[in-house]
Amino acid sequence: MKDIKVLFMGTPEFSVNILNGLIENYNVVKVVSQPDKRVGRGKILTNTPVKEVALKNNISLFQPLNIKEEYKELMNLDIDLIVTCAYGQIIPSELINLPKYGAINVHASLLPKYRGGAPIQRSIMNGDKKTGISIMYMVDKMDAGDIISQEELVIENDDNLDTLSNKLSKLGTSLLLKTIPNIITNNINPIKQDESKVVYAKTIKREEEHLDFNDSSINIYNKIRSLANNPATYIILSDNIIKVYNSRIGESNKDGKIGEIINIYKDGIGIKCKDKEIILTVIKPSGKKKMLVKDYLNGIKKDDLLGKIVV
Repeated sequence: MKDIKVLFMGTPEFSVNILNGLIENYNVVKVVSQPDKRVGRGKILTNTPVKEVALKNNISLFQPLNIKEEYKELMNLDIDLIVTCAYGQIIPSELINLPKYGAINVHASLLPKYRGGAPIQRSIMNGDKKTGISIMYMVDKMDAGDIISQEELVIENDDNLDTLSNKLSKLGTSLLLKTIPNIITNNINPIKQDESKVVYAKTIKREEEHLDFNDSSINIYNKIRSLANNPATYIILSDNIIKVYNSRIGESNKDGKIGEIINIYKDGIGIKCKDKEIILTVIKPSGKKKMLVKDYLNGIKKDDLLGKIVV
């Protein structure tokens, strides 16, 4: 179907598989992505992952600061379909209504659950057992359009943000490539979303990255994996911020204060929670590289940690 002309709009790594799948099967005439950002300590201006794909494939690129104010140059495009995936801005209705086959969005949740910018994080953080991909028509309300197709995916107990994002990106690509031909032939039965069942997945705030040991061990475990490896959760130990990337739930019922380091294992640090303990296994101490806790312990006096309070 290389005669079908597509405008793609997306930004992060999650969108890359979807864009590559479209390039292989359709005529992607233009790519729209968010402006590049400065990354790391050196604040180096870095291309968005979607921009990298567009440049590699010599596809015309547009990076407006505000699509609502700068969309008019796109109105002259000869396109049949708009596909968006984690673009990051609300698309104006004039643009949505432009293509022959409409504008569709690939969203990483089973709508109407988890509308918004952090559906994968929220599904893990809340301990959900399944998630999935929804492909829907776009409207001028966030993630509220009629659902064209959906497919479920089991969330494994050891999935984190990275692994689940990768699985959903592949699933989204597969479902999209099965759905577009049905849109073109009008072999679809879009379903309106039940507004009474809407759940919003708000963007993660900085304060949510901090671990609160007054919570249960399972909730803390879920939070750690929901934000790994970016931006990651963190703790404060002896006034130093330590990022936390991986953990496991311990079984120790040793007495101690909430947030107290109650056990030192060969590969982890056990911290008292509301119920039992959470064992941190991968961390990044301030000013150092990400490391296994067993390597971190080799460089310090382990007994000095016991009894310290983590906040």
